[in-house]
Amino acid sequence: MLILGIETATPQVGVAIGGHEGVLASFHSTRDRRHAETLAPAIGFVCEQARVELSEIGVVAVDTGPGLFTGLRVGLATAKVIANALRVPMIGVSSLDLVAFPARWTDRLIVSTVDARRGEVFYAFYRRVPGGVQRLAPPSVVGPGELADQLVALGEDALIVGDGGQRHEGILGDIQGVELAREGFRFPGAGALVELAHPRALREEFVPAWEITPTYLREPDAQPNWQQRPDR
Repeated sequence: MLILGIETATPQVGVAIGGHEGVLASFHSTRDRRHAETLAPAIGFVCEQARVELSEIGVVAVDTGPGLFTGLRVGLATAKVIANALRVPMIGVSSLDLVAFPARWTDRLIVSTVDARRGEVFYAFYRRVPGGVQRLAPPSVVGPGELADQLVALGEDALIVGDGGQRHEGILGDIQGVELAREGFRFPGAGALVELAHPRALREEFVPAWEITPTYLREPDAQPNWQQRPDR
């Protein structure tokens, strides 16, 4: 069973194809939120590199956020169009799960973060479990100072992964027992998306395309101001 993974929740666009043999091909690019322009060519490139026709895809996996509103919409819309056209099921995975997954080797508390802009951070806590990581509570959004207070109160060794922690290094980087991961831990990865989706696909934990929804956690950054809009 071949899985197409689409990840667009952050400034990075990621696409990967894989299955029981692991990840066959992947593509990642950060081009200043040019998700719409980058995604379709990236899917074609990954199919070519994996020597796979798009019609051979059996499952479409997609990052459901939290993350950038525009990026999420582009990725989800594209994933649903492909799934519907191929008549294949979908699997949705949280961006915070994807950021935490590469840190599954550590025994420390894993603090997965995604930059939420507006001086805030999307985050969730994880623990290492056999074969991966387990989220301890639902994702949330807070200011970095509040997250720092939580880590100080916990008083245990922790590893912060993701661009949210890196963006607020001045606040989160000086906490005793807390380390900020850097290279390889900045954005969610499409390869991790395929790896996490594969066992769920084997268990047939599929979701119809119309039931896949984005995780926003707050209102969009830009909204029309109807009260100030003149009548026509």
